[in-house]
Amino acid sequence: MNVFYEESGSFKVGTIVSRSDASLQVDTQHGKRAKIKAANVMLEFGLPLNEFLPACDALSAEIDLDFLWECCGEGEFGYEELAADYFGHAPSPVEAAALIMRLSAAPMYFYKKGRGRYKAAPLESLQAALAGIERKKREQETIDGWVAELKSGQLPAAIRPHLMPLLFRPDKNTLEFRAFDQASRETGLPPLRLAEHVGGIRSVPDYLMAGFLLEYFPKGAQFGDLPLPEFDASGLPLADVAAFSIDDAGTTEIDDALSVVELANGNRRVGIHIAAPTLGIAPGSELERVVHSRLSTVYYPGGKITMLPDSVVAAFTLQEGRACPALSLYAEVSPEFELLAVETRVERVPIAANLRHSTLEPLFNEDTLINDTGESYPFKQELVWLWHFANALERRRGKFDPTRPIQMDYNFDVVDDHVSITVRKRGAPMDKLVSELMILANCEWGRLLGEADIPGMYRAQSMGKVRMTTRPEPHIGLGVAQYAWATSPLRRAADFVNQRQLLAMVNGEKPQYEQNDAMLFGLLRDFDANYSAYLSFQDKMEYFWCLRWFTQEGVREPVATYIKDDLVRLDGLPMRLRVPGLPPLVNGDKIRLSIIRIDELMLEIECRFLAPVAVAVPPAAEPDAGA
Repeated sequence: MNVFYEESGSFKVGTIVSRSDASLQVDTQHGKRAKIKAANVMLEFGLPLNEFLPACDALSAEIDLDFLWECCGEGEFGYEELAADYFGHAPSPVEAAALIMRLSAAPMYFYKKGRGRYKAAPLESLQAALAGIERKKREQETIDGWVAELKSGQLPAAIRPHLMPLLFRPDKNTLEFRAFDQASRETGLPPLRLAEHVGGIRSVPDYLMAGFLLEYFPKGAQFGDLPLPEFDASGLPLADVAAFSIDDAGTTEIDDALSVVELANGNRRVGIHIAAPTLGIAPGSELERVVHSRLSTVYYPGGKITMLPDSVVAAFTLQEGRACPALSLYAEVSPEFELLAVETRVERVPIAANLRHSTLEPLFNEDTLINDTGESYPFKQELVWLWHFANALERRRGKFDPTRPIQMDYNFDVVDDHVSITVRKRGAPMDKLVSELMILANCEWGRLLGEADIPGMYRAQSMGKVRMTTRPEPHIGLGVAQYAWATSPLRRAADFVNQRQLLAMVNGEKPQYEQNDAMLFGLLRDFDANYSAYLSFQDKMEYFWCLRWFTQEGVREPVATYIKDDLVRLDGLPMRLRVPGLPPLVNGDKIRLSIIRIDELMLEIECRFLAPVAVAVPPAAEPDAGA
């Protein structure tokens, strides 16, 4: 005798070898012996095994589901009853098994209630299920159409607006993702390569920017309609100085300016004047929420995303020809460049000039400071004196080292997809002058906040690790006892928050944030994470433009400086690469490389070693004939 039974959701047949109350031993139609539960046996039959299931399958396919559903009524039923009604007679084993198979294969129509027992689905449930099937069918037809277009190299119009989210933050439940994923698998192209293949990547910078915006500016980088701050600075005292700033030509957020005044006692008073947007942006205001949301200006070659709207920046930037509200740190300095006293004031500062690097650097540099040609330029006397003061400040921090290897800063200028990369020595007079005075202001203001027991946002370094903290701690790298960011409030939320705290200290008011304030800790954490991410994005964009520069300039054999192992630094560019197969080299050796491959989209460059580059040795001096 043979049995028709269910196992793991499918129906099988076998010949009985032995049986007990709870189980049977059967030989399957494939010749294997199996032990099955007696409860899983649906019926017994005498037909040959190899004929039974094919006959059941054929008959089951002919059974009309809709008619069957109408015949079964609303109550629970057994398959034998329904089979007798449907076929009009006591069912044969094949007819009974075919009906069981048809009922079990249609869970939308029939709910399984037990062994061989079923119940018809309610009309509303059935209609909803059938509508779902029809919807899925239409969706798959849509997906198949999009897949065909993608495989042919065309980007479907419906997918185009969703392409960047598909690449960076895909929602796997959408039709667009399912189509793009299916096309990716069928073409063997990774998603990014498929997007490139169908023309969805207009440019690599646009692609990188889209991913960055999705992550950090999901609602877009625009500000929308924001109220302008209402602030009347006329009540602030007017400083008796002529201040000047030093910035790049494209800088609009001019945070800092400097002044020098000779005092009657022979000392000089240095003014470090910082724009004061916190005077006009009220705590809890919509503009402050923007600061807390954006946290910093984002810089990248060819553009920037400002922390504050242009209208707010224009109201508080230290613009030439205006008396601007500012938080000023005044330092009295002796002729020997000793720091004698400091004072903080809230005031209006007359800005006499916005000096720019491009015009100032040819006049104010290492060579002109050593060999003064006598040529005059704006604020020459102040700049030269401030440079000597900056050197004194650097010595005081223990960081003055003329033998230290010169490091380079790189400026990227992108116009109409053409990049220019220029180099400026780090520690050049302009840079050192500004950076040392900003370090002085940040250290002194950080000290004053600490002494007043007012928390702020500090940058600390110990054991080689840099971290943010709300209390003053040493910054070993800078050689200072504390370092609070406070000199760029138009560009960084940390400086904005610290300025708010400093104003409360100067005015004798309760600070917005007190010790152990959870909001301050949250802002510090968010600022640290976002600021690092913004710098990483800037590095990525600069790396792309370095790759573009090679192609643009036709450079195929760049020169590099060996660092260690397989790591080299390309000369004239802020790029480090790993080059396998280097011969034995010493740190600082110059080598010539050959560019094998550049993939701008994947931000990849592959080089190989060509040859060492001989460094020219200056000829020995001729002996003096008169010696």
